Amino acid sequence: MDLNVFNSTIFLKSASYAGFFAVIYAETGLLVGLILPGESLLFTAGYLSSLGLFNIWLILFFAFSAAVLADSTGYALGKKYGVKIFKENNNKILNNRNMERAENFYNKHGGKTVILARFVPFARTVIPIMAGVGKMRYATFLAFNIIGALLWTISIALIGFYLGKIIPNAEKYIVWIILAVVLIPLIPALTAYFKKDRGKKLRELQKSSHYR
Repeated sequence: MDLNVFNSTIFLKSASYAGFFAVIYAETGLLVGLILPGESLLFTAGYLSSLGLFNIWLILFFAFSAAVLADSTGYALGKKYGVKIFKENNNKILNNRNMERAENFYNKHGGKTVILARFVPFARTVIPIMAGVGKMRYATFLAFNIIGALLWTISIALIGFYLGKIIPNAEKYIVWIILAVVLIPLIPALTAYFKKDRGKKLRELQKSSHYR
């Protein structure tokens, strides 16, 4: 089921709040993030709320609840089955060394990763699982999960809601809106990554010139 902005409208009108909650949950909780883009549905729900077809407060409540519950489900799956999968496989990706790396990564950067992943399709499906595999404390995961879900829900739904109030046919611009919502939170992380990568290359260059 490909829920783009156009058939999202048809879906929401027929499935109402229950269907909306189910899709937002299934995207992460049932590991089907590739075929259920939540931003499109959430934006459309906000937009339809501006037209009086839905209550924006109920949309925010159901989206937030589904997002938190879905991420917690992913975390539980990763914690229960992830270690077993890694240990029973001996390949370049699923191995004990990478499992240890995941654990170290989440000990250092888990919080901001959980928050940022909520804004990135597919990543929000995988990251909660890896947090479970990486043995991130559930209390810590839940706190950042709630923050990420809250920011994601409010930003996407209210953008749709207020653009629906201000701009006629606002749904035509959803692609650009979603790109902005996804990319803007990633700017600090990407900047830090490239600075780190550049510093590493400079150190390697200095080291190689030292031995000449």
